[in-house]
Amino acid sequence: MKWQIARTAAIASLAISSAAWPHTARADAVASFYAGKEIVILVGYGAGGGYDTTTRLFAQHFGKHVPGKPTIVVQNMPGAGSMKVALNVFSVAPKDGTVLGVFASSTALEPLFGNKAAAYDPRKYEWVGSLHRDIASCGVWKGAGQGIKSLPDLLAAKKTVTFGSTSPTAITAQHPLFLKNMLNANLKVIFGYKGTKDVSLAMMRGEVDGSCGMFESSVRSSYDQHIKAGEFKIVTQFGRDRAVPYFGDATRLYDLLKTDEQKQIADVIFRQTELARPLAAPPGTPKDRVAALRKAMLDTLKDPAMIADAKKMTVDYDPVTGEETTQMFSAFYNTPPALIAKAREYTHPDKK
Repeated sequence: MKWQIARTAAIASLAISSAAWPHTARADAVASFYAGKEIVILVGYGAGGGYDTTTRLFAQHFGKHVPGKPTIVVQNMPGAGSMKVALNVFSVAPKDGTVLGVFASSTALEPLFGNKAAAYDPRKYEWVGSLHRDIASCGVWKGAGQGIKSLPDLLAAKKTVTFGSTSPTAITAQHPLFLKNMLNANLKVIFGYKGTKDVSLAMMRGEVDGSCGMFESSVRSSYDQHIKAGEFKIVTQFGRDRAVPYFGDATRLYDLLKTDEQKQIADVIFRQTELARPLAAPPGTPKDRVAALRKAMLDTLKDPAMIADAKKMTVDYDPVTGEETTQMFSAFYNTPPALIAKAREYTHPDKK
């Protein structure tokens, strides 16, 4: 009887060890691959902006959570509202997990809106996840010279209100254009800035009146002192289901939308910010490395040292898993074509 019990226990132990072995072997293979290597993270915007700051802080802690502890290098590659990075990661970067990209979810979805320059498919990237989910807003500097303090004020503006943007694919353009084309706001978007930091400087120099597509985290880190001084005012926010307390009395856009169709069209544009800082690996990256990178991203954002540094820099992280990110990008493609066409009409500047 004792022998039989011992034999049963041995078989059970062997079964557990055998089941665990493939996982251990995969982990060892990933660690062996990354040991002594670099992972380059391409950022689709210029230095000093929200994407850059968020990614660089994350990168300082990411390497120690990736098997093999590779060195993490961040490179800025601004261009076409981060489309340059989207194209690079999709078609140029090695498909081995040594190059990742952070670019706007609005840019990732440009193929859905028929942009022929967007030669990629967001459903085919290997999404590591999104570093953050957020709610976007629009704000004006010193009332845009017209005493603007709310969205109704903006809609009633007699003089054209100008907003700065990187390119037509960015939410810094698409969000104000939605206000212009759906709600008839008297505004204009000025393109060509390298990132949100440049837009901010242009606003303070008087080149433009305001900035749109700003996440709560970016507003906190870049504009808090100006808000307290009364120089900068958030006039509208784009959350569907909740308001951001930090935005104060800023008008919720969804409160002004009158029909279900209008709200569904708005969802196509504004729910993209639920993927505020998506992190992609190229299509075809080995699945074991993708799984390791996904786990490493989440582990990094739970790291006490990372959390402490983020708090010091007033940078927020609210991660979305790689699986959720993949599902959310796919879900946009399930939107009825008529609603996509309307969203395109409202947010792309072929309609002046």
